[in-house]
Amino acid sequence: MSKGSGDTRGGLRAGIGSAAVAAHGLGQRALAKGFSLAVGGGFASFGRRSVIQPPVRLGGVGRIAIGEGVMVGTGSWLQALGDGPEVALELGDGTSIVGHCVLSAAESIRIGARVLIARNAYISDHSHAFTDRTRAVMDQGITRVAPVVLDDGCWLGENVVVGPGVRIGRGAVVGANSVVLSDVPDYAVAVGAPARVIRTF
Repeated sequence: MSKGSGDTRGGLRAGIGSAAVAAHGLGQRALAKGFSLAVGGGFASFGRRSVIQPPVRLGGVGRIAIGEGVMVGTGSWLQALGDGPEVALELGDGTSIVGHCVLSAAESIRIGARVLIARNAYISDHSHAFTDRTRAVMDQGITRVAPVVLDDGCWLGENVVVGPGVRIGRGAVVGANSVVLSDVPDYAVAVGAPARVIRTF
């Protein structure tokens, strides 16, 4: 086989590959947009240009408010417990949740504008009760319900856990694999389990 024919075949293969990748991307975007348009009316509010990528798990969407230009990545779980009329989970404009994240609100989780949440984050305003030795933990309900706030422009790394009653400040950064059980100030970097502030800027 001549060098020229090998170059031609390599170029053809690269072209087909690029076209397949582009078609896949278009298909995924179309699926996500169509799904978002279909489910958006069930939410307390659902802003323009916001996208939820399926597959996704949703619960209590009538108590969930999605701002404009929000992206919720595939494999995530958004839930608001209970059936009260007030919004329990709010995602601010431009917020990006990369995927495989859990946001579970019984009372109040408020996520500000342009917050970035990496994969596998877990954010909850409540804990499981576990002190009754006669019942399984899953049968004991929830306890320690307290509002959670993620202020504008903060960033949570991969696998971050945020517990009840926590405020993560404006522009703050929480490092990967951290467990946040107390407040993180504005423009601070926190890491560890439990997370502690290591610098401010």
